[in-house]
Amino acid sequence: MRFPKLSRSLRQLSTHVLAIALGVLLAVSTLQVLPSQAEPAPKITAGDTLNLIAQRQSPTSAAIGSSSFVTAAVNRVGSAVVRIDTERTIARRVDPFLEDPFLRRFFGDGFSQQMPPSEQLRGLGSGFIIDKSGLVLTNAHVVDKADKVTVRLKDGRTFEGKVQGIDEVTDLAVVKINAGKDLPVAPLGSSSNVQVGDWAIAVGNPLGFDNTVTLGIISTLKRSSAQVGIRDKRLDFIQTDAAINPGNSGGPLLNGQGEVIGINTAIRPDAMGIGFAIPIDKAKAIAAQLQRDGKVAHPYLGVQMLTLTPDLAKQNNTDPNSPIQIPEINGVFVMRVVPNSPAASAGIRRGDVILQVDGKAVTSAEQLQNFVEDSRLGQVLQVKVQRGNKTEQLSIRTAELQNAS
Repeated sequence: MRFPKLSRSLRQLSTHVLAIALGVLLAVSTLQVLPSQAEPAPKITAGDTLNLIAQRQSPTSAAIGSSSFVTAAVNRVGSAVVRIDTERTIARRVDPFLEDPFLRRFFGDGFSQQMPPSEQLRGLGSGFIIDKSGLVLTNAHVVDKADKVTVRLKDGRTFEGKVQGIDEVTDLAVVKINAGKDLPVAPLGSSSNVQVGDWAIAVGNPLGFDNTVTLGIISTLKRSSAQVGIRDKRLDFIQTDAAINPGNSGGPLLNGQGEVIGINTAIRPDAMGIGFAIPIDKAKAIAAQLQRDGKVAHPYLGVQMLTLTPDLAKQNNTDPNSPIQIPEINGVFVMRVVPNSPAASAGIRRGDVILQVDGKAVTSAEQLQNFVEDSRLGQVLQVKVQRGNKTEQLSIRTAELQNAS
């Protein structure tokens, strides 16, 4: 009776063994077929691992690695950046109140003499050397009306500076120092190649902290001085978020290669993280004229103007208290004509809308200003204006601007 049971157990065992054997054979055959249907897996080397890590890095961490490009840029130009200290003596105006006989009788004759007759003002700015002979480029407002200019190099040497020329309209000045011919020179780049998003490195002496470097990007280009709130200038600024503070004025704005692309010149006191720089291409041309002639001649027409749009004109025209009706068009609205100016002599009137200059359409005050700035002194400009319901063609001969204000 036990043999039949043993026989059945043997048969079941053999069946399981056969099934396991078939499974092993199928697995082995599969492993032999798969490699023939696909390419061999690539081998990953140590170099490939480093490349993968570099590709996964963010642009900022990749740019600011252990060997920072900022360090290289600053080392390239840093020794050419200077500090500029100025002194200016202003006379005090004696208050007639202090000369009153009644007060002199009570306080004595020496009462009014206790006030010093003059006051000494000190200023601080930055600049950078653009020529081995000792030419320093800076802002006009840094050295304007200064009685004494002292230029201090990064290595600690100080020299008396002589202002060779100032241009208030573009806020640029050239200062000369006599320090031999072996001076470091800042490499000048081209602002025409600058793009929004490029690196921006500001170098200078903000708040008296010498040799300070801040990093940011180019926020925008061609920001007009009128938009910045400096209406007495004729500039299209480079805007950056690199920190610019008082004392940075006149210092260089660098690109990632350590080339000067602008001159730090203005900050907005009502904003944070916004600074402005004069494009270096503009500064090069102005510096050459200042070195040669000591000044720059700027043509002007003599109008105060406003960019006009149909919406702006409509708002004016629907106001029952508006003194005049304005054509609802695009152009430049003349708010005021300066007496005895080229515009006044040509017949321009308050309320005119300038439409064209020399056949080219004008749609903004900044555009008109650029047309005039690019013209020659004494050049006759053909100006088309809308006056009420009529258009007129006027000829205006430019003259030299005598006062920036």
